[in-house]
Amino acid sequence: SRSHHRARLEFTPAAHAAVQGTAMGRVIRGSRKGKSLIFSAKTRLRKGAVKLRAVDYAERHGFMKGLVKNIIHDPGRGAPMCEVVFHDPYRYKLTKEKWVAVEGLHTGQFVYCGSKA
Repeated sequence: SRSHHRARLEFTPAAHAAVQGTAMGRVIRGSRKGKSLIFSAKTRLRKGAVKLRAVDYAERHGFMKGLVKNIIHDPGRGAPMCEVVFHDPYRYKLTKEKWVAVEGLHTGQFVYCGSKA
């Protein structure tokens, strides 16, 4: 053997654990999935965020009537979503909101939101 070559230090997992002062063991699956890219959620086909209406003057002091236009399946979500259309209280236009569809909800149904609903 040549003595002028420096011996290469190799850290085995056990030696690495001994240096760090932690016990040797298995990395749990949740930790392994956290750092990899292949376990990330498939979000390309998702329909969008589910939110209630922004609380404005009409909702604080009265109510708003909305119409359920559509019930949608959102991949990655356990509950169906619904698309509710409201008249905008300040401009001549309709605003669409995405809500979580409660049980018994159907298209064409009126929903009310606000303090006096």
